[in-house]
Amino acid sequence: MGRYNKPMRTVRATILVSGLVQGVFFRATTVETAHRIGGLTGFAKNLPDGRVEVVAEGAPEKVDRLVEWLHHGPPSARVTGVVIDRSEATGEFAGFAIER
Repeated sequence: MGRYNKPMRTVRATILVSGLVQGVFFRATTVETAHRIGGLTGFAKNLPDGRVEVVAEGAPEKVDRLVEWLHHGPPSARVTGVVIDRSEATGEFAGFAIER
């Protein structure tokens, strides 16, 4: 059995991003970045406490690329904290979008 016959392992990361992350196109740019990376599903949404929650599912290396980007975000953002919770993917998302 070649390596291409193995099912691709997917992971889930729930990321809470703190700082100046609302009102600076953080969610929209996160969605654009996820689409550019490709193969990711999930969402980005504002939380009432001023943080942004991002849930991403996909291949581990692709989720890691998005998490790396979230540490700085778009140019107008000022990220001061990133908390990551990793778990098994659920497969519940059809794409990657802003959740309201």
